[in-house]
Amino acid sequence: MPRSKKGKRGSGKPGSLRQEVLQLSAKASLKGVKNGLKGESGASDDELTSDILSHYSSASESTSVLDEGTGSEQVDEQTAHEETEDKLKQCIDNLMDKSAKTRLAALESLRQAFSSRVLSDFLRERRLTISDCMERSLKKGSGEEQAAAATVFSLLCIQLEGGDEAEEGFKLLRPILTTILIDNSASIAARKSCARALGMCCYVSAAEDGEDLIKSLSLLEQVFMSTYPNKEGTLPTPKPGSPALHSAALQAWSLLVTLCPSSKLSTLLDFHLPKLQSCLQSSDVNYRIAVGETIALLVELGRDIDEDFEVEDGESLCESLKSLATDSHKHRAKNDRRKQRSIFREVLHYIENEDFTEEKIRFGVESVYIDSWMRRRIYDAFKEILESGVRHHLQFNPLLRDIFGLGAPLILDPSVKGNKISRFEKHHFNSAAFKARTKQRNKVRDKRADVM
Repeated sequence: MPRSKKGKRGSGKPGSLRQEVLQLSAKASLKGVKNGLKGESGASDDELTSDILSHYSSASESTSVLDEGTGSEQVDEQTAHEETEDKLKQCIDNLMDKSAKTRLAALESLRQAFSSRVLSDFLRERRLTISDCMERSLKKGSGEEQAAAATVFSLLCIQLEGGDEAEEGFKLLRPILTTILIDNSASIAARKSCARALGMCCYVSAAEDGEDLIKSLSLLEQVFMSTYPNKEGTLPTPKPGSPALHSAALQAWSLLVTLCPSSKLSTLLDFHLPKLQSCLQSSDVNYRIAVGETIALLVELGRDIDEDFEVEDGESLCESLKSLATDSHKHRAKNDRRKQRSIFREVLHYIENEDFTEEKIRFGVESVYIDSWMRRRIYDAFKEILESGVRHHLQFNPLLRDIFGLGAPLILDPSVKGNKISRFEKHHFNSAAFKARTKQRNKVRDKRADVM
């Protein structure tokens, strides 16, 4: 598969990736729709989550399809939106409650609501209040509350589409996220959530800011580099729970590496690739898998900037990958062995043959192709935060559609709801998006190189 078809951040400014895609894909006749759903009521904490999601489920179809509903149906829809909006407001009020249980219930309700629907307009009016509540929870809450707050803040940045409001919130909370991340006395769950939040919020909110990018990369490195071999070449013994933290930090770091200019990439490759090869012998299966995927990503990026790029001691690397791809040790759980073999077969196949197993993600009448390690890392990062709501956001969230080169959200007439986009239109649009992404990526890399 071609290596160059990769999703990158777009800017929203004249001459940006978003505008170029829209201009180049005019023949596809894709029209946008704004999908800002609203809704709530003042119910108890235990009822908020299910009520919010059920109201959204009943009202969501009207945002993707033009219905000829009667006046009574429109009134019912408006009532549902108002009730859901009231419930969300109640959740936000509960974030300031004295009871930790009430705050946790409110955070969970908001997490599910933010991940399952696009609420940009509703949240822009309340972003400062929510950010203040997240700051309070991160500073004074328990480990469980800190972890939940970091996740909700990541979702808030995604909902705000990575604009100026999201960047402002990230600059406010980044010092707090950093403090928790590097605090060895903080809970593992909180530190892991902060690592993911730092990577995601920097990716969507400060992708154009070279200084923020370098600071975030450095902070995440401090966490997972503790797994690197010592001077004698021996891997340190991990503390209980730490592999999960190291995996989260490494994955957040690799997400941000996709934004680096060529000059910075070369430095990172030279330093980290040999160290990561040693970490393939880690005792934790999930960390081994994270390391393997990161190695594949770094090699792909290296080949992207230099066609003659070769891995130092490539034969040794391939031997390690083959061993993991055929691992049959009985002391490992069967599911762990199966998952490890599958991933490392893909990594080995790519290292040896430069071939990637393409994956197709369907949502609505559209699809996005995961055809490189870069696009997989980006998609997996959003899936970790949005969970089952990732397809809905791919369909309606302008930020994700911009990153994956999908153009403006579609709006379908009921008579053509079941029809698929023709192969010619899909090919034309994908080609236009690829050309625009490549052009924009080169511009942005040059810009970051000047900063760094």
